[in-house]
Amino acid sequence: MNRCNSGTDSKVWMRKGKRIFTAETPEVLAVFVYKEGELMDDIKCMRRALELAKMAEGDTSPNPMVGAVITDSSGNIVGEGYHHKAGQPHAEINALAAAGDKAKGATVYVTLEPCSHYGRTGPCCEALIKAGVKKVVSAVTDPNPLVAGRGLNRLREAGIEVVNGICEDEARKLNEKFFFWITHKRPFVSLKYAMTLDGKIAADGGDSKWITGVEARTYAHYLRKTHDAVIVGKNTVLHDDCELTTRMVEGKNPVRIVLDSKCSLPVNSKILNGEARTIVAVGEEPSLTNLNAVKLLKNVEIIKLPEHDGKLDLNALMKYLAEQEITSLLVEGGSEVHGAFLDAGFAERVYAFIAPKIIGGRNALSPVGGNGCKDMGKALCLTDIEHKELGCDLLITGRTERD
Repeated sequence: MNRCNSGTDSKVWMRKGKRIFTAETPEVLAVFVYKEGELMDDIKCMRRALELAKMAEGDTSPNPMVGAVITDSSGNIVGEGYHHKAGQPHAEINALAAAGDKAKGATVYVTLEPCSHYGRTGPCCEALIKAGVKKVVSAVTDPNPLVAGRGLNRLREAGIEVVNGICEDEARKLNEKFFFWITHKRPFVSLKYAMTLDGKIAADGGDSKWITGVEARTYAHYLRKTHDAVIVGKNTVLHDDCELTTRMVEGKNPVRIVLDSKCSLPVNSKILNGEARTIVAVGEEPSLTNLNAVKLLKNVEIIKLPEHDGKLDLNALMKYLAEQEITSLLVEGGSEVHGAFLDAGFAERVYAFIAPKIIGGRNALSPVGGNGCKDMGKALCLTDIEHKELGCDLLITGRTERD
């Protein structure tokens, strides 16, 4: 076992690779991913950097969220910073500015490998070298082919001590959308739905307002903020006249997308109100009258997609969104849209809000339609499960097993 200073009166011990225990009791105080050579000070500083990074959640796309902390030789924090928005200074630059002359000989904790290339801003590794830092501790290597280890190698070449992999799992999860976008060249897709305890998303008569309470609905707006775009089908708009904005939380509105093969939505639908960039995806034979009317609306654009068996081609849609640098997509349904995305293999995470209500009805819709699977052995399973209580409702989220 390795002993470490917990900052409390009780004696705290670390069992390498697993958990922290008190010396007096075997009760678990916290769970850490601990590797050979990691120190509690490193973990503590990196977790602070992760907190800073998360402050910009929903604002940095197509860039990742990154935080940085700078400490002096005594371990005191002398500078902090995070990346606020694409095109603005990176986390390391903001932290260096806060530290000033104290950065010389300091240790820098950063949640992602410092960049080594010229993009919208200059390379952070060169700024760190120029500032005279002694050591750089990184959480995870940047998967971007323009970086991919080059930043860490450049720091080593300049004589700076480099440690990589501190809180790596947490850092990967924080930027799971960015990592997927970079490696798969398409948006990270999240499926979100609210259902009753008996698995219904609407009553038999079509009424779906409101299944969950205000806390869950507020969190759903937060999810919209953290995704670049949100998508629904035409029927959801017709039934709910949804806006798909983030009006219940602070933050940008996502790009709104509606699947409407015939372009039959009323032009006075709230989703076409111009409050956010809106894409109407139509098929090969849309209604020309309505199409021309929609084209005149502010902040609304039309894209035409191929159709297969009367359904819009989601592969073509994902290719278009990737070209638009839309790195993440929140699918808000309804049932057939969820089913279509799952059948097409486009689902990386699921957010299921469950309300303690039972409405019954053999004809009431379930959250997922589509083709589905024929037996339980082929069911899509979730991993890395988390749950959160939101008022009387429960949120369950997890990653899909497929890559």
